Amino acid sequence: MKERLEKMLNVEILEIEETEDKVTVYVPADKVRIAVGSGGAAVKAAELVIGKKIEVKAK
Repeated sequence: MKERLEKMLNVEILEIEETEDKVTVYVPADKVRIAVGSGGAAVKAAELVIGKKIEVKAK
């Protein structure tokens, strides 16, 4: 799943925490804007593919 999310969000993922209903993705602090995308578009698209809510956090 890590490689797939890295391609969809277009950033390096440092860590992933997965629960039943949510995936928390940790990315470098300067890359959070890229991972979220314009208006959250990148995250919303990835959520549709993965089927879970995605939360992006800086690390």
